[in-house]
Amino acid sequence: MDSKHRHELKTDELTVAAVTLADRVAEHRTTILGAVAVLLALLVIGGGVMMWRASQANNAGALLGIAMATAQAQVAPAPAVTLPGGAPPATGTFPTEQARAEAAIAAFNAVVAQYPGTESANAAAYYAAAELLAVGRAAEAESAFAAVAAAEGNSLRGQSAKLGQAEAMMAAGKTDDALKLFAELAAVRDGALPVDGLLMQLGRASQRAGKTSEARAAFQRVVDEFPESGYVQDAQARLAAATN
Repeated sequence: MDSKHRHELKTDELTVAAVTLADRVAEHRTTILGAVAVLLALLVIGGGVMMWRASQANNAGALLGIAMATAQAQVAPAPAVTLPGGAPPATGTFPTEQARAEAAIAAFNAVVAQYPGTESANAAAYYAAAELLAVGRAAEAESAFAAVAAAEGNSLRGQSAKLGQAEAMMAAGKTDDALKLFAELAAVRDGALPVDGLLMQLGRASQRAGKTSEARAAFQRVVDEFPESGYVQDAQARLAAATN
């Protein structure tokens, strides 16, 4: 077979293949078009979901920014005497820290309520718990911190929430439960929070609870196990004060 015949044969094979494919496409045209339509719909839906999530994240972030600005707003008590023509109170201020904290709690909770599951909502939940503790609502703060800790696990925020929970327990008079949680946190060597700092927290909490021996043990561990720590000087001073 010469090269001309081989070329003609090859051309015939390609033609047959093309015709066969065209016949199959025509035969299953409805099925193929349906599959293409479904694929396009999935792509459109997927793109829409991604855009919606991005929009939610942006809106949640903006609302979180407003809440944080509220928490950091200036406290400017109203003047005792209002002079004629005196300047009005500055906008964006609060008469007391209590008033500012209450406004911040409401603002943080609004982020959680409107954009649940977003990173901004998770952060807002933690900040709301901290504000609750700051204004003395210890029981509510404990519950709020516990919820954040359960949701965040062993992340930095989750461990910080456990620390806040322990502080809330101390404020609520649950001393033994608080010290137990402080000790559990300090026992985690590879956790998200530095052990030397947690030991100092444990020692200070033990001091406040009147448990001198437990406090000394915690401070001594800081000195012995973390000689380069920035807490060493404070730990040594507290040890010396406990001895005298």
